[in-house]
Amino acid sequence: MPLTGSFTTLLLRGLLAGLVAGLLAATVGYFVGEPQVDAAIAIEEAHSAGDGTPGTDEHGAPQAGSPEGHSHGDEEDPLVSRAGQKFGQFLALGLAGLALGAIFATVAHFARRFTGVAGPRLALGLGLAGWAAIVAVPFFKYPANPPAVGDPDTINDRTLLWLAAVLLGAVAVGAGVYVYALLRKLAAARLLGGVAAFVVVVILGYVLLPGVNEVPADFPADLLWRFRVSSLAETATLWASLALGFAALTEFASRTDTPVREQVTTSG
Repeated sequence: MPLTGSFTTLLLRGLLAGLVAGLLAATVGYFVGEPQVDAAIAIEEAHSAGDGTPGTDEHGAPQAGSPEGHSHGDEEDPLVSRAGQKFGQFLALGLAGLALGAIFATVAHFARRFTGVAGPRLALGLGLAGWAAIVAVPFFKYPANPPAVGDPDTINDRTLLWLAAVLLGAVAVGAGVYVYALLRKLAAARLLGGVAAFVVVVILGYVLLPGVNEVPADFPADLLWRFRVSSLAETATLWASLALGFAALTEFASRTDTPVREQVTTSG
């Protein structure tokens, strides 16, 4: 079942699949990720209240006679409330899904010219490759951290390192695909060779890239673990839904076209 249709058709298919994928990922984030964010924010606020700020005692309580002991009028309200942030992720991930779906469809449009892989299989393969390059490889080198973790002064450095890890993931996937295609005469070794090439490139990149560990020693390990698992679940939902949605739409379109083509052929 080839990946048929014009570029416009594939683009619309990608936009629809991407929108649905973004909303599903936001749903996972709302129910699985947001409770971990709330817990991390509570820890951050507790630390900031008891960090020796002038006007507070060792427990973070306002001292008598201090400005903090009488008024909190100077405190600024957050630009977006937590409720707004929670529901805003549906809009943000919906838009991100649309953009990702457009990119996915564009890559599928060009990839179908250089491979004999069928339509749904190509969509699933692109989804797996995209998740591995953009999510998995960077995540296992620089995993996501909750709001209470991380030095604001190093955010630019950490962003550049994450981009380097994304580039590493893209190179690793490219190496795996190249070796897989190179071993086309050795069917039994194709998958093993492709996976081995991917793993070797990733390991070399992990060794060369510096490590980053800014997690405070007193931060709850179970909360950190739950936050990272929920973050991975959200991104996995996004990519899996995009690939499966694109593949399902491709198969539906192919089945819809087949009877028409058969009728035309019979009439001719």
